[in-house]
Amino acid sequence: MPPITPESTNSTPRLVIYHQTHHTPSGQYISLLPLLTEASDYIPITHLILAAIHLNTPAGNIHLNNHPPTHPQNQPLWEELRILQDVGVKVLAMLGGAAQGSFHRLDGTDAEFDEFYIPLRECIKESGLDGLDLDVEEDMSLPGIVRLVDRLKADFGEAFLITLAPVATALQGGQHLSGFDYEALEVMRGDQIAWYNVQFYNNWGNLTGFEGYGIIVSRGWKAEKVVAGVLTNPSNGTQGWVGLDELAKTVSVLRVLFPGFGGVMGWEYYNSMPGGEERPWQWAEGVSKALREP
Repeated sequence: MPPITPESTNSTPRLVIYHQTHHTPSGQYISLLPLLTEASDYIPITHLILAAIHLNTPAGNIHLNNHPPTHPQNQPLWEELRILQDVGVKVLAMLGGAAQGSFHRLDGTDAEFDEFYIPLRECIKESGLDGLDLDVEEDMSLPGIVRLVDRLKADFGEAFLITLAPVATALQGGQHLSGFDYEALEVMRGDQIAWYNVQFYNNWGNLTGFEGYGIIVSRGWKAEKVVAGVLTNPSNGTQGWVGLDELAKTVSVLRVLFPGFGGVMGWEYYNSMPGGEERPWQWAEGVSKALREP
């Protein structure tokens, strides 16, 4: 039976997977198509986030990881992303991450902002992306992130998805990486932000139980906007990997305790356990079952 297109990729619970490692060390392309062909009767993910876009100097020097997005080695990737979009999966790109500088360059005067934003806007248009994930892991001002959200919405419209990727403590009232106050941002522009891909890993939280997620909801965050992020393989970070069986149990509890539960996010695709590099789609298939079970 062919895969069935998700009824609504904006409904909850979502299953979001990041995709940063596009080639093996030997240069072999890592295909995304098994996410479509290996599931027996459904597409396991709702959203894929392509990582990572970096704004370098001088302005207009934009890289997708180590090369410009239009580099020939990225051609198979863009072709497969179009196929994912054709069957209903929303494809976003991640801006920023651990490699700092992009958001600093978007946090200056209006003229400085335009210098770096306009090439980014054109890159998004050319790529046909459904949205942008803002992974702010450097100091940025609240007016700066608000300006960026406003410009993206003004340029791409209401259907364009804007997400952010805070560490868990950022929504728990603790220290974090972004500089600005996420609660203030949600008050000011929450209607423009689709959801938050919350990092419960790398010593910023964990999903071995429901307590960390519960703290976030207890502070007034809507469960439907909080997507719980985990490592898909222990080698993908310093801490926060949860085995698939244990994760499935936690997800089942979260769905019961927090109606409208926003879903699960995994970092990242290429080596997801239990299948590893040979069968990375198995993680998405297993988590999807946990999210779908009555």
